Amino acid sequence: MPLVNGNILLDRIREKRVLAGAFNTTNLETTISILDAIERSGLPNFIQIAPTNAKLSGYDYIYEIVRKRAATMDVPVSLHLDHGKELDDVKRAVRAGFTSVMIDGAELPYEENIAFTKEAVDFCKSFGVPVEAELGAILGKEDDHVSEADCKTDVNQVRRFVEDTGCSMLAVSVGNVHGLEDIPRIDIPLLQEIAKVCPCPLVIHGGSGIDEAIIRRFVSYNVVKLNIASDLRKAFITTVGQAWTKNNNEANLAKVMSGAKDAVEADVYSKILMMNKAS
Repeated sequence: MPLVNGNILLDRIREKRVLAGAFNTTNLETTISILDAIERSGLPNFIQIAPTNAKLSGYDYIYEIVRKRAATMDVPVSLHLDHGKELDDVKRAVRAGFTSVMIDGAELPYEENIAFTKEAVDFCKSFGVPVEAELGAILGKEDDHVSEADCKTDVNQVRRFVEDTGCSMLAVSVGNVHGLEDIPRIDIPLLQEIAKVCPCPLVIHGGSGIDEAIIRRFVSYNVVKLNIASDLRKAFITTVGQAWTKNNNEANLAKVMSGAKDAVEADVYSKILMMNKAS
């Protein structure tokens, strides 16, 4: 089927009452491995790329890879922009054909974050593309951006933020962290309070390090999307590194890349099943 608009995918996710993964890609091999795993799972999910990784492939090229594979799939998937730090990132992704985007103004003061996010929402509205926003800064390393901020989402700001911006999803900071260098400590009571007042579905970033038992509880708190990046990159790089260690004269690039692709596909598939396994 064709790439699915993010709003339609959200409807499917909520109808099925599942937790969707949002799996970060970088290159052709990672992209195909993620999509193959989603097809095997039979569940709707997101594939996404951040501007820092889009430098390698470009928005147009990554869109074409995803579009062509999605056209052969029976499972719905949406192509999402992860962590658009600039409005230009959002515009380029939408114009390339992305079906869902994130604008990240979390490190801005509250009122500035509202204004910045609303600008993105207003632009995307004419394209029918939903916007994920972020409220509360998340500690850790996301690609080449390191955040030392660790500011949990203020539950008292949530409703107004969503209503004033018109965002379709809200990424929150509840003890989750980016990368694998810090240990997440999820504040479930805070997540529960946010879920009670938030008018839109929630998103959790930094899924690679969160305990599986906690992940499987997220759907009960209106979380529809869990971002996973670091584990996939580690699987890819580790496999390539092992191939070099085994034979540092290896010249069969297709063989090495196939091994890395298989490792990522296995990781994505197992994560989708784990996320939606009854506790």
